[in-house]
Amino acid sequence: MDSNNFLGNCGVGEREGRVASSLVAKRHYRLIHGIGRSGDIAAIQPKAAGSSLLNKLTNSVVLDILKLTGVRSVASCFVVPMATGMSLTLCFLTLRHRRPAARYIIWPRIDQKSCFKAMVTAGFEPVVVENVLEGDELRTNLGAVEEKIRELGAENILCVHSTTSCFAPRVPDRIEELATICAKYDIPHVVNNAYGVQSSKCMHLIQQGARVGRIDAFVQSLDKNFMVPVGGAIIAGFDESFIQEISRMYPGRASASPSLDLLITLLTLGARGYKSLLAERKEMYSVLSQELKRLAEAHGERLLQTPHNPISLGKGLHSIQHHTRYPTVEVLNATNQTPSSVPFSWQVTGPHQVTPFFYVTLVQIKMATLFFCSVQPFFPPLISTFCVSVCLSVCVCVCPAAMSLDSLQAQGDKIVTELGSMLFTRQVSGARVVPMGREQTVSGHTFRGFMAHSEAYPCPYLNAASAVGITRHDVELSMKRLDRCLKSLRRESLRGEEKVKSGPPLPSGQEDLSEEDET
Repeated sequence: MDSNNFLGNCGVGEREGRVASSLVAKRHYRLIHGIGRSGDIAAIQPKAAGSSLLNKLTNSVVLDILKLTGVRSVASCFVVPMATGMSLTLCFLTLRHRRPAARYIIWPRIDQKSCFKAMVTAGFEPVVVENVLEGDELRTNLGAVEEKIRELGAENILCVHSTTSCFAPRVPDRIEELATICAKYDIPHVVNNAYGVQSSKCMHLIQQGARVGRIDAFVQSLDKNFMVPVGGAIIAGFDESFIQEISRMYPGRASASPSLDLLITLLTLGARGYKSLLAERKEMYSVLSQELKRLAEAHGERLLQTPHNPISLGKGLHSIQHHTRYPTVEVLNATNQTPSSVPFSWQVTGPHQVTPFFYVTLVQIKMATLFFCSVQPFFPPLISTFCVSVCLSVCVCVCPAAMSLDSLQAQGDKIVTELGSMLFTRQVSGARVVPMGREQTVSGHTFRGFMAHSEAYPCPYLNAASAVGITRHDVELSMKRLDRCLKSLRRESLRGEEKVKSGPPLPSGQEDLSEEDET
């Protein structure tokens, strides 16, 4: 039904749906013209009646799915051929026309780059609100949000940008309370619901938020919720006119591929098939929780208690951080070695500590240098010059090296991140390891404790998620491989302690310090 497929068509325009490769034409089912017109992504395209009809049908089916999964009062939605981050940007740019004086977006912190960049790309200044620690969970600081609104002025705030789906120990924002605050101060509210469609709990939060307060739009990813290729999102809301306003903000035509992929998938699954996948995901969440808890206890760890997060789980990593391949302070004290000497003798440059004795030695060297400088006129020039040179050389070479790192904490962080690379090379994808105290600058803003959603989360941890499509086989195999990785790291740390206890290390080249390969 697209004009490029008409047998008698003769095109004389700049865009006539011509395709050079027959393989590309087959891949797109010869639906070449895309969707929308230059003024509205949801508008009917005369040259692409077939693609436009499929797009309308997709949007209708998606609206039904959103209601089926828990947001019963949703009024309108449309599929946009952009991932979640750019779709959020489109929402913010639309709100700019309604609130031209606004400069800020209030954002309860979640350490995910794209949602932060979405605000910056739209030209707004994110106001980061740190989470509060309740047990193991990181939750929305409602008091701080309201304080920022009063401090900045409601008229200067574009919206509150909240989040549902997230990595534990971060849990979904208090959507109902935030929606109430937004209604109270007449501030728009945009929800990042990236992979929340698959969770009845996340969808219930959005439904309740709209019932008791204000939610203007919520955005969700296609690939994360419906198992289609990356590159599409759904923008939905409770005010049909505002959702249409967002669709008209999209400049130009758009690819029909995300809409077509989603329509094919939903028609293949049907409502019953999709509900079955969601039920299986929920069941696998319980299985993953039990298996991760069992594994954590076997390695002297514990499962982080995050009952408000319905998708992601966290397992503490204290044991591998403290059992690094380098010796602990206790081992060093028992063997009369300094923390600085052992890594250096193992050809590991960088990690150093200053023990009380070593610190006193440095102070004595400094005092000796000053003394020789003061009494230099009373000594023969050659002797005084030699003494001062020796003292200064020791100070210049030893002091910076000794002070280059506060403790062996960096080695603990290194071993934590090494676990992540071990899992990835063993084809365990999706698991995230989060060390303590990592800093990351995103679009000019520096986050301390990045990836942990907090400046000072009390322990390193590993994330695993039960997302739509996960199977029992995925859970069982990933736990086996994680167990082997943890055991491998423990063996390396024990070998490291034995090297310290057994005396000086072997000369360079005579010992293998490489990671033991998993068989």
